[in-house]
Amino acid sequence: MLHVIKKKIRNLLPSKTFRSWRNLYVKAASRLHGKNLRRLAQLHGTDKIFGHNYIDVYEKHFYEFRKQSITFLEIGVGGYDDPNAGGESLRMWKSYFVNGKIHAIDIFDKTPHEQDRINIFKGSQADPEFLDNVHKKTGDFDIIVDDGSHLNVHIIESFNILFPKIKEGGIYAVEDIQTSYWPSYGGKQEVGVDGTAMSFFRKLADGINHMEYLIPNYKPTYHDCNILSLHFYHNMVIVHKGQNTAKSNLVSGGILQSH
Repeated sequence: MLHVIKKKIRNLLPSKTFRSWRNLYVKAASRLHGKNLRRLAQLHGTDKIFGHNYIDVYEKHFYEFRKQSITFLEIGVGGYDDPNAGGESLRMWKSYFVNGKIHAIDIFDKTPHEQDRINIFKGSQADPEFLDNVHKKTGDFDIIVDDGSHLNVHIIESFNILFPKIKEGGIYAVEDIQTSYWPSYGGKQEVGVDGTAMSFFRKLADGINHMEYLIPNYKPTYHDCNILSLHFYHNMVIVHKGQNTAKSNLVSGGILQSH
């Protein structure tokens, strides 16, 4: 019924007036439904719910941050080269993280989407110098979401550059990891082969257990020591940062200690 009413109002009002009315409605409704990320996603029209099923995953992993004064970064604003298109998810995150600072990067000019608590930088997600400059201005991040080019090489490069810039206890999320199987994005049609974003993160999962490796003089990597957990979902990966300091329960020869 509400959908029918809104459609009738849209037909009666000039487009500019309707947009102003809708903005007021979304702002008010966002305050009312601030705890419900699914409802916020619907209100703001992000493809994280329309076309994907990421919202339930995000609500599970992000809820504890909702009222904290976090520093959030999203890679990719959306809308391709149209400066006025995109930005739906940024406005959703602003409504959800009520005390958070929302930052984004995009290779196109997306400054029309900037507003209070939303700041956008223009540059490539695979450019170390650009990302370092962004980090100098924002400080360490609590949450990073990669919804950028989805090219396998960019996913890996961005993670390697940005994961060390996340605070302990923070989260790094990668969307649309299905491009690992698409050659047009630098993926491989064969399943389980090296050189894709999925194979990269699968190897990082091994590193969680690096203290049990029977490899003489193995030197743990930064990722080995700072990834607390990885969570694989349909077309996405969630990485929790934390010191991986669990004590090994191995003795020589790979025999488990009794408990």
